[in-house]
Amino acid sequence: MLTTNQFKNGVALVLDGQLFTIVEFQHVKPGKGSAFVRTKLRNVRLGTVIARTFDAGDKFQEAFIEPKTLQYSYRTGDTYHFMDLSTYEEAAFSAAELGGAARYLIENLEVTGDFHNGRLVGLELPTTVALKVAQADPGLRGDTSKGGTKPATMETGLVVQVPLFIEPGETVSVDTRTGDYVGRAS
Repeated sequence: MLTTNQFKNGVALVLDGQLFTIVEFQHVKPGKGSAFVRTKLRNVRLGTVIARTFDAGDKFQEAFIEPKTLQYSYRTGDTYHFMDLSTYEEAAFSAAELGGAARYLIENLEVTGDFHNGRLVGLELPTTVALKVAQADPGLRGDTSKGGTKPATMETGLVVQVPLFIEPGETVSVDTRTGDYVGRAS
């Protein structure tokens, strides 16, 4: 059991039958009345953030999150196949289970999968990935009305704003947190 005194950012807990992680918390001791804890919790499945207030000393069921190192292998339709690098077993996940992370997956990419009760609840990607530009319109010289960028479609289907000089077939680095162009990949 987990009490409000043991709250830390990133701790996972089960609340109303759903898995949440603590984004931030604050212990409050008003001058009058009993102490309480104000929190912001992120629903791991949905990604939504809610604000909840609890009495000091309330108890919760702590959720055990097991991290596993996975290597992305290949895709068939809407199913993405990974290999667990510790057991060499194959695991398959749907695009819905992976969420937005599926747009950054390239062959042999190592990621960390967070599992709760044997189910994937999150995928931690590297900060940047190198993606090949599949399609990009030619940039016109002097066309800086949009800040000197143009949309480019990557090999995974992700659309990124890139500088005008980027051509199809080039490999660029993309930030997985924001989806922004970082630079040319070497």
